Amino acid sequence: MAGLYLHIPFCKQACHYCDFHFSTSLGRKAQVVQALLHELELRRDYLGGAALSTIYFGGGTPSLLTEAELLTLFEAIYKHFDVAADAEITLEANPDDLGTAKLRELAASPVNRLSIGLQSFHEPHLRLMNRAHSAEESRRSVQLAQDAGLSNISIDLIYGVPAADHSIWQHDLQQAVALGVPHLSCYALTIEPQTVFGRRLKKGTFRGAPEEFVAQEFEMLLTAAREAGYEQYEISNFAKPGGHSRHNSSYWQGVPYLGLGPSAHSFDGRSRQYTVPSNTQYVQQVLEHHTVPATIEQLSATDRANEYLMTSLRTAQGCNLAHLRKHLGVDLATERAAYLQQLQHDGWATIDNDTLRLTDRGKLLADQITLELFLEAPEEV
Repeated sequence: MAGLYLHIPFCKQACHYCDFHFSTSLGRKAQVVQALLHELELRRDYLGGAALSTIYFGGGTPSLLTEAELLTLFEAIYKHFDVAADAEITLEANPDDLGTAKLRELAASPVNRLSIGLQSFHEPHLRLMNRAHSAEESRRSVQLAQDAGLSNISIDLIYGVPAADHSIWQHDLQQAVALGVPHLSCYALTIEPQTVFGRRLKKGTFRGAPEEFVAQEFEMLLTAAREAGYEQYEISNFAKPGGHSRHNSSYWQGVPYLGLGPSAHSFDGRSRQYTVPSNTQYVQQVLEHHTVPATIEQLSATDRANEYLMTSLRTAQGCNLAHLRKHLGVDLATERAAYLQQLQHDGWATIDNDTLRLTDRGKLLADQITLELFLEAPEEV
């Protein structure tokens, strides 16, 4: 089985924290859709004929696609690929796009899962982040989707937003749990250099929340999610029984996937491919030259081992040390013995049944711990 990702690089306005590739001008949207249709044909053999178990429309804002554009893309997908009968088909959406008519269209389409970018139920935080929707639209969009029969819903929330105390985040968690959705994706606010927040930080006109403040809100999230019956199956993702994101889980499990559109990534098990993050270059190359403007990176054994470390440590399943030894030729318990012992002594990780897992405390330092565990490529002779 395999996955398909389509990047829809358009947004109504730029969120102040976002460093994904997108454009706020919709002038090229029709051309990008045409290029996606052609790329589906050009790259239909990338996955070696494997059936698609998941399809994911990400962005950007895929809910900006018209009904005709979305259905045309589905027609091409089903023409060029074998799609499993029970495929999970997700579309990311912003609350302000999800009116009754739009939801009726989506319910009639092959889409069977919505990922709604709420981010917050607090109006001042939405304005701070330059979101296009209101706090009322955050709540109403989920309820309208449920009424339309789209019950398989994930909502995005952002914590660690600067505030006087934790009461706003506590309220956001209460509101999210009350909606009864099967999946939550919760991310700490990160300030990337090439964003509005990043530029304001450099000028001294914006300050992020202290690390301790962010850590406390992460701990609040873990408590609230567990009490509401959500399992934390990945550091940022929480699901009720049966509500896991199959598409995102496939990334963490190393399942091959094809990424289409500008800035999309693909993985075939041996290499990664990165498409140019430019709508203009993408459209020109695909439609005029019938090639995909992408960079291919062949993965060494060390690369594959490090990727497995990076992804597996983020999940509840943890890093299977036997898998590293048997399939990737790495005996981590020997090569990183001292550091693994320190992690266990300090309460950051556990090793049980030959599986390395981060504790709740360790999850706060997941990136740092992973970097320390990363393996260096052997020197060429």
